[in-house]
Amino acid sequence: MSQAFSSIRVGKKYRLTNFGEVSEFEVTEIIGRRDFKLKDLHTLESYSISDLIKFGKGKDYSLWEME
Repeated sequence: MSQAFSSIRVGKKYRLTNFGEVSEFEVTEIIGRRDFKLKDLHTLESYSISDLIKFGKGKDYSLWEME
């Protein structure tokens, strides 16, 4: 079972799959009740988690903490 937004923690790394796209990121800041500022682990670009799920959650949606 993938993780709930309530269990996301600053400083942790996660992999999100949604609509066939895979994103790996580190959470850098909590910016809202269900929104977080992220740093992409590959490009170092910053964005929010709401940008990743702005079109909803697909059938393949999953969020996992990385080690």
